[in-house]
Amino acid sequence: MGVTVDVHQVYKYPFEQVVASFLRKYPNPMDKNVILVKTVEEKRDVSTGIIYRKRIAVCQNVVPEILRKVSILKVPNIQLEEESWLNPRERSMAIQSHCLTWTQYASMKEESVFRESMENPNWTEFIQRGRISITGAGFFNCILEAFASTFLRQGAQKGIRIMEMLLKEQCGAPSAE
Repeated sequence: MGVTVDVHQVYKYPFEQVVASFLRKYPNPMDKNVILVKTVEEKRDVSTGIIYRKRIAVCQNVVPEILRKVSILKVPNIQLEEESWLNPRERSMAIQSHCLTWTQYASMKEESVFRESMENPNWTEFIQRGRISITGAGFFNCILEAFASTFLRQGAQKGIRIMEMLLKEQCGAPSAE
C-alpha cells in the first residue's frame, strides 16, 4: 500500500540563505532525533557549476517500544542517505533521500526541491514529497505505515519550524517584499 506526505512552504528569505541554513540544520537541539549528519561526498561539476553532495544522517529509532517487539525493529539508530544537486546559476537545489535501515522491509523515499519563488525572487519555495511503504510485517504493515505517516507529517512541520528559526537567527526578520 504505502503512505505519501506532501509539503509546500515558502520561506521569505533569498535562496542562498535558505540553502545555507538547510545544510547546517542538523544536528539541532530542537530535534534530538537527528544525532549526526556527515557529508561523505562533495564535488562540483566545473562545466555546469552544479555541486553534488551525499550525506548520511544517523537518527534515533523512533518506533514505539510496543512495536519494537518485532525483532527487526529493535535497532538503536536509523541511517538515511541524502543526495543533493545545488545549481547556483538557476537558484535551485534538488534533494533525494532514502532510508538505509530496514531496506528489506520498508521503503522510505523523499524528493525535495528548493527554488527561487515565482512570486518573489527574494523568497524561496520548498516542495517535498515523502513516501513510505512497509512490507513483510504481516498485519503490522498498516500499523507501521500509520505511525510512519504521522511521524513524517510531524517531522516535516518540525523541519520547517527549525528552518524558520535558523533563518531568523542568522538573517533577521523575513523579507516582506
